[in-house]
Amino acid sequence: MVIRRPGAFTSLQSPVMRFLLALLISVTALGAAEFPIDLILINGKIWTVNPRQPEAEAVAVGANRIIAVGTSAEISALKQPHTKVIDLHGRRVLPGFNDAHVHFFYGGAGLASVQLRDAKSQAEFRRRLADFAAKTPKGQWITGGNWDHENWSPADLPTHQMIDPVTPDTPVFVSRLDGHMALANSAALKLAGVDRNTKDVPGGVIVRDAEGNPTGILKDAAEGLVEKVIPSPSVHQIAEGLLAAQKYVIANGVTSVQDMSASPEVLRAYQSLLHAGQLHVRVSGHQPLSEWKRLASSGIQADFGSDILHIGGLKGFADGSLGSTTALLFAPYNDAPNTSGIASDELVNPEKMGKDISDADSAGLQVAIHAIGDKANNIILNYYEKLVAEHGERDRRCRIEHAQHLTTADIPRFGKLHVIASMQPYHLLDDGHWAEKRIGPERAKSSYAFRSLLDTGATLAFGSDWPVAPAVPLMGIYAAVTRRTLDGERPNGWVPEQKITVAEAVRAYTMGSAFASFDETKKGSLDVGKLADIVVLSDDIFTIDPVDIAKTKVDVTIFDGEIVYERPK
Repeated sequence: MVIRRPGAFTSLQSPVMRFLLALLISVTALGAAEFPIDLILINGKIWTVNPRQPEAEAVAVGANRIIAVGTSAEISALKQPHTKVIDLHGRRVLPGFNDAHVHFFYGGAGLASVQLRDAKSQAEFRRRLADFAAKTPKGQWITGGNWDHENWSPADLPTHQMIDPVTPDTPVFVSRLDGHMALANSAALKLAGVDRNTKDVPGGVIVRDAEGNPTGILKDAAEGLVEKVIPSPSVHQIAEGLLAAQKYVIANGVTSVQDMSASPEVLRAYQSLLHAGQLHVRVSGHQPLSEWKRLASSGIQADFGSDILHIGGLKGFADGSLGSTTALLFAPYNDAPNTSGIASDELVNPEKMGKDISDADSAGLQVAIHAIGDKANNIILNYYEKLVAEHGERDRRCRIEHAQHLTTADIPRFGKLHVIASMQPYHLLDDGHWAEKRIGPERAKSSYAFRSLLDTGATLAFGSDWPVAPAVPLMGIYAAVTRRTLDGERPNGWVPEQKITVAEAVRAYTMGSAFASFDETKKGSLDVGKLADIVVLSDDIFTIDPVDIAKTKVDVTIFDGEIVYERPK
C-alpha cells in the first residue's frame, strides 16, 4: 500500500495541498484508521498511470484526494463506519479522462439541435431539416447539425436550393462536422446581406455557382458573414448548454475538459455554475489568440485559477480542415488541384500572427494553434522555434491542435521543441476512408502520426474536438489502437504503422492531457495526493480484443471523490 510521505508534496504549495499534507502527516503518525476515508474501491484492476506502481487492486479516497493505493486487503483495512465501499468484481479502473480539446457550450447546445451527422444522403439531410424546422418557431435560427457530405454518393456539397422549400421562414446555418464550412439557406443569406456582390473575406471562401451566385456554402472566415447576425445566447442559455454538455461527458468518463471556445460569456456561465456547486467537470479555458492583451493586462498567466476552473491559454488558427479543402498544404489537393488550401484569417497576415504569438509568450500565456495541413504545421513550428531564440528556454508548453498531416521532417521537431501534439484520434475513423482522395497514399503515411510522434519524443494530449466528433474517450482509444475506419473496409487499420498501445493511448487521455494544461501534479494518474477523479469500465481494455474497446462502457464516474455517474443496469 502506498501512503506518500510528506516530501512528495514539497512542490505543491496550494492551501489545499498544505491541508492535505497535514492530514497525511496525521495518517503516518496515528495510523490510517484515524484519517477520514470517504470511499474505497476494492477487488479491481487499477491502472494508475504511475510508472512506480502501475497496477493495484484497490484505492482509498478522502477529502477529494487519493489517500492510498494498494491491495484489497490493505485498503479494506482502512474502512470506517461512514466509508462507502465499491466492490469492483474485477473491473478495470482508470484515472478520469481529460479531453484536451472541446467546444463545450457548442457541444451542449448541439445536443438539442438538428442531428445531421449520420444522414446518409442529400434526401435524408433535407428530410431531417424539414422535420426539425416544422417544430421550430417561425424566425428562430437552426444551427449546429454537423453534417458530412462524404457520407453521400455522390459527395456533392449541399446548396441553399436544396433546403429552401422546407425552411422558407426559418433561417438555417448548419455546420459541416469539422466546423470549417456551413450551409446557409436563403433566409439566412438575406438576413446577413450575402449575395453575388458580396466579396470574399481574407481567410474564407464564399462558394458560388457558375453565375457567381452564392450556393449557401461558406468556408472558414466567410462563416462570420452569417454568424454575426445570429442572436447571441444569454448567460442562462449558455449555462443550460454547459449543464447538458457536462451530463453527456461524465457519462463517458470525462472528468476534465480543455475548452477551446471559452469566451468571456462562457466563462461567466462556468463561474455561475461553479458558485452554485453545479460544475462537476474540471475546465481549462482558452480564449482567442488575438485577445491576448485582455488576459495580459489583468496580470493573468498560464494556469490561473482553481482546481476546477482555470484560464491562461490562448487558441489561434493557422488553416481550415481537410474535409473542407481548406487545410493548408505544401502541394495541391489531388481531387482539387486548383487549391492547396487557405491560410486562416490570422495567418493571412503572418507578421501580425507571429507578433501575437511572441507577445503572448512574453506575457506568460500559453499558446495553442489549430494546424491541420502540413504547411500550416510547419509554419507554426517555425513560430514556436523562434520563441526560444527571442525569450529563452522556459516551461511554456506550446501546443499544436490537431497536428493531423505532417511532413516526415517536421515530426521530430515536436519532441525537440517540446511542442505538445494535441490530437483527436476519432477523426481518423471519419477521415481515413476518404482522405487519400484528397492527399494521396504517400502524404497519408504521416497523417495522425501517433507512433512516430511518440517515438521521437513528443507529448501526446488526446481529445475529441466535440461536437466535431463524439466526446467518447473509449472510442478515441479504440481509434488510436486499431485505426479501423468507420466504413469497415480497413480491418488492419488505416496507416497501421502509426498504431499505438492501449497504455499509450490511455496515458495520452490522462497524464498527457494533464501535462498540456499544467495539471500533471494534480491529476492524470491515480497517485496518492492527487485529485480523486476516477472511472470504472465495464471491461478490461488492456486484455480484451482491441476491436471490442468500442463496445466497452463506462460503469461509474467519480469526480472530486464523489460518484457523479452510474450506468443504469
